Amino acid sequence: MNQAIRNIAIIAHVDHGKTTLVDQMLRQSGTFRENQKIAERVMDSGDLEREKGITISSKNTAVFWKGTKINIVDTPGHADFGGEVERILKMVNGVILLVDAAEGPLPQTKFVLRKSLELGYRPIVLINKIDRKDARPDAVLNMVFDLFVTLEADDDQLDFPVLYSIGIEGIAKDELEDEGQNLSPLFNKIIEHIPPPEQKNDASFKMLVSSVDWNDYVGRIAIGRVEQGMIKTNQEIVLMDRKGNQKEKAKATKLFTFNGLNREPVEKAFAGDIFALAGYDAVEIGDTLTDISDPTPISYYDIDLPTMAMYFRVNNSPFAGREGDYVTSNMIKDRLMKEIRTNVSIRVEQTDNPDIYKVSGRGELQLSILIETMRREGFEFSVSRPEVLFRDINGNVHEPFEEVIVDVHSDYSNKVIDNLQQRKGIMTSMVQEGENNRIEFKVPSRGLIGFRSEMLTETRGTGIMHQQFYAYEPYAGDIPGRNRGALISLERGDVTPYALEGLQDRGQFIVEPGDPVYMGQVVGINKRSDDLVVNVVKKKNLTNHRATQSADAVKISQAKKMSLEQCIEFLDNDELLEVTPKSLRIRKLYLDANDRKREQKRKELA
Repeated sequence: MNQAIRNIAIIAHVDHGKTTLVDQMLRQSGTFRENQKIAERVMDSGDLEREKGITISSKNTAVFWKGTKINIVDTPGHADFGGEVERILKMVNGVILLVDAAEGPLPQTKFVLRKSLELGYRPIVLINKIDRKDARPDAVLNMVFDLFVTLEADDDQLDFPVLYSIGIEGIAKDELEDEGQNLSPLFNKIIEHIPPPEQKNDASFKMLVSSVDWNDYVGRIAIGRVEQGMIKTNQEIVLMDRKGNQKEKAKATKLFTFNGLNREPVEKAFAGDIFALAGYDAVEIGDTLTDISDPTPISYYDIDLPTMAMYFRVNNSPFAGREGDYVTSNMIKDRLMKEIRTNVSIRVEQTDNPDIYKVSGRGELQLSILIETMRREGFEFSVSRPEVLFRDINGNVHEPFEEVIVDVHSDYSNKVIDNLQQRKGIMTSMVQEGENNRIEFKVPSRGLIGFRSEMLTETRGTGIMHQQFYAYEPYAGDIPGRNRGALISLERGDVTPYALEGLQDRGQFIVEPGDPVYMGQVVGINKRSDDLVVNVVKKKNLTNHRATQSADAVKISQAKKMSLEQCIEFLDNDELLEVTPKSLRIRKLYLDANDRKREQKRKELA
């Protein structure tokens, strides 16, 4: 039985409107009832995805249009989750490249397009948000064409179809001047332009596992496209790893196909369709599920390696165990091992210390998402400052470089340029667009740690930054560290207003009166570049003299509230971030000031 099928992925830079477009595709294809209440960005189902307004993990859905089933994969747009995009592209037969009509192609657009062109796909280009006041669809179309040429697209790929859309209103049109009422032009273009999958139903069953999910009732669920053959419920299937080793032989207990947002149980799945299968506890991304008559794996390409690492360790602060449910080394290890089963771009390594694990990923955002997810699950631990992963290439040290684009008002562009040049950045272009400048740089990844918050301060919150891994390049030399030191608590206790008032001229505090602190905890940011130990728990000595009312009034500057990302960016090499479900505390690795001095002397001698 050959069903009319199209398998597509929607690819774009972060915040260009992928998930909003999928919402409208689901609505207009009749997937939802007319009176059904649906949340906006329905495909972003995770709490963190909704809060941050980004897609973190890819999602599968399917719609029916004029008798054709269209399997749609909504992919992440942020560079740190590129691993999700890479493996998903193997599951589809074509892509819709979504580009913002004002911003044009950005670093992640380039990344996902390159991967698509390498697989031989002929993208449909959809220029979205043409209703923006600053929209420039004609100029953006020229930029997209230039990008195709730069990425060495062949003649067929360069002859790409173009549509224009207002995703939030569910309108797509073939020409800019067309009226545009719904997404019919887009659906029709998908069926006309995207090739159907090869459907070899007479061959033995094979499927490459492109995604793994979990369900409390049926356990681990493998998701992928049936490359060939057919599978039935309770059919005996062999699970192979990518090297061809047999991992498991079992029966497929449950089969599911996608329909809208639902997984519907079915008795059979056919070649070309994307479906889900339960019954294999050991299944991992990149494995092959195959009929016992032909136990050979499908080739699986290697995903780009991580570029940044952090050390996760058991929390050993004086407040350890107060706020978390999962605090031991084994609990943290089990959680990290669970993560790498479904997150293909994360690596976890055991260090010489059984309480410390090296966790490597694509960037700060990906690692911070993992940290935030774990703390919400009740874990308590501490993490180190991010460090880049160097490589030895032909006997020379190379480090990861990022392609950085900053959109900034021309009044602030000189400050941004100076800052990036101090971080060993090399400017590759600067284009003026109205009152803004678009500045492109190539910068060592380690030079970008802490840059985002500095850039926002320098541009008064108006600068917009995009970054994308570029390549490994020769080591760029020393980069200046943090330009402001830390204010460190002298002793344990509760912060008092009296103590803070007397110390306000020393810098900006990140704690408030009543907060519990301990010796060695970072309580503020020094005005100078060196660290300073201060007593923030000091109490006012009581006398038998009555003070005036004005003398009793305490005036304290408001504490700086730091997000998880800001805390990670602020960390220095001798500091840790204590992470609990309720608190984020920056602390020194050595809590005692004498221990810190001894360690400093040891480093100087070494």
